[in-house]
Amino acid sequence: VTRSWKATNETTDDISAYFSCVNWGKKSIVLDINDETQLEQLYALVKTADFIITSYKPGDDLKLKVDYETLKLINPRIIYGQISGYGALADRVGYDAIIQGEVGFMHINGEANSKPLKMPVALMDLLAGHQLKEAMLVGYIQLLKTGLGGKYEVSLVEAGLASLANQATNYLVAGNDPESKGSLHPNIAPYGECFRTKDGKKLIVAVGNNKQFNSLLKLLNIRLEDDFESNVDRVKNRQKLFKILSNAIVERESIALLEQLKMENIPVGQINKVSEAIDLYGSFIKIESGGGLKGLRSFVANSSKFKNTSHLLPPPHLGEHTHQILTSLSI
Repeated sequence: VTRSWKATNETTDDISAYFSCVNWGKKSIVLDINDETQLEQLYALVKTADFIITSYKPGDDLKLKVDYETLKLINPRIIYGQISGYGALADRVGYDAIIQGEVGFMHINGEANSKPLKMPVALMDLLAGHQLKEAMLVGYIQLLKTGLGGKYEVSLVEAGLASLANQATNYLVAGNDPESKGSLHPNIAPYGECFRTKDGKKLIVAVGNNKQFNSLLKLLNIRLEDDFESNVDRVKNRQKLFKILSNAIVERESIALLEQLKMENIPVGQINKVSEAIDLYGSFIKIESGGGLKGLRSFVANSSKFKNTSHLLPPPHLGEHTHQILTSLSI
């Protein structure tokens, strides 16, 4: 369905920009597995497969005869990954935006006292995908040891909750139910504060310890009272601290200030547009091109052990490789 999710004025065909972001290096085959003949073609593919990933509401895999118990009879070494919105909790389709709301992310996202705000990427989907990937890789290790495959399940709800990290423990350990704070960190200050420079650029700082904080004060020629000495003090008085720092930073030009802060090992960065970020760091993450499309490489880990994957196939048209795949396997 994401083939049809297009931004205003987008003129792509069935390979939308949205679809293309996660479909480089793939082939597309279309089978109607309600048809017995085409279901058998799928089973023939299962015989040669190492991994299978499915995305069904609970029970639909059984109706379609593609559940793990059925497929492991065809290939007992298969590593079967199942991703869903709610797992066994609910027989509902899971959409990222809804999950963001249900697991607390929308409540804590945005500026203080603002309306609930969804993050601008499908983060629940991405997190669940990474969780499933890790589970299936562990499954592969088990396969190497035992010769047997297995079934591994992840839901968007579980992945979202597991990723609340310190926001969850702020509640579970300290009894503090997180609220929206914009980019501010609930446990550290100044951390996440954004400042405007004399030439109109926006900077974000992330001061993690007293040494960095004292270096920041020295660089900005600021003298403070004792009520900012510890991190606890700074979190308690962060609004007052923000005003003091803002008045100093707005008198500085961004290029010179950034260089000075970096020289003193004070964590700082310029807030960039997406286009500026790609121009700045695109050389680190390979930009794929092919089929008239461009995209960022989504797997970025590096190792001399990895095979050279200098080129990936462009995102496929729907069913583009059906004939090729079935013919190659004499199906």
